[in-house]
Amino acid sequence: MRREGSPWTGVWAVFFKELADHLSSTRMLILESLTFIMALIAVFTATQTLTQTVGEDPFIFLKLFTTDRDPLPSFLFFLGLLIPLTAIALAFDAVNSEHNRRTLSRVLAQPIYRDALLLGKFLAGLTTMAIMLAALWLLITGLGIFRLGVVPSGEEVARGLLFLLATLAYAGVWLGLAMGFSVLYRQPATSALATLAVWLFFAVFWNIITQIVAQAVRPIEYGFPEEQLRQIQMQLFLSRLSPNTLYTEVLLAVLNPAQRALGPVLVTQLEGAIMGTPLPWFDSLLLAWPQLIGMIASVILLFAWAYVNFQRQEVRA
Repeated sequence: MRREGSPWTGVWAVFFKELADHLSSTRMLILESLTFIMALIAVFTATQTLTQTVGEDPFIFLKLFTTDRDPLPSFLFFLGLLIPLTAIALAFDAVNSEHNRRTLSRVLAQPIYRDALLLGKFLAGLTTMAIMLAALWLLITGLGIFRLGVVPSGEEVARGLLFLLATLAYAGVWLGLAMGFSVLYRQPATSALATLAVWLFFAVFWNIITQIVAQAVRPIEYGFPEEQLRQIQMQLFLSRLSPNTLYTEVLLAVLNPAQRALGPVLVTQLEGAIMGTPLPWFDSLLLAWPQLIGMIASVILLFAWAYVNFQRQEVRA
């Protein structure tokens, strides 16, 4: 029997249903509360440090994200931990829960295609993350205005929007990975553990592995600067296979206007450069553009992997 209607009709039906479920779920309420509490604590302590340099730093609002105060780390440290966990929590049971409840066959019996179902669930999770991040950014900005007594400049607002875009792309990587495992494994606990294992691998062990591989592939035999440079370039190339490294480098370029390179720089490349002079936001975007595109491409590849596996599965009533 031929189904009628546009495939996008099914996408929006799944999207709005999943979005409503995410925004009203107890799971998201707990994660959002934890994220906002950590953000408030980190930003409150950062403003205590920054009140002494309000008249000196032209990018005072960007420091709200990166300033720490012993014993509390910066806001970016908390964000780097909570964003992957929140994205994984949104998608680790996106598909296998439908299998376990035996509702997948009934959903697909409606005028909803498989690709519409998967795309709707993914877009709903990504939109939920976007809403949470936008609210978090506005809360930090408002708290900064209240505590510091200054308003952000247009340059800082532009960099803040780039920060939101990069964070959303980073969340999309873990969202796509968790959804892929939810297609691959029938048990939600298995898909959650598999995704968490990949996240811990890149967060803890990947930098160690890159150092070992770089030393083995590009050993320093005679101590020449060329040998050291080749080893550093090899290690940097391998480290950029991790979404954590890509996200860190994007934030380094976006939140630090004085950053002019994301890797080893030769002395000849610094000719004519005025060190310490901040770059315009567009130049910082160009500096981090390959890393940002790399994260977006990873999101697309992970969704394609989940889509191919989902299309090959047999759905029984």
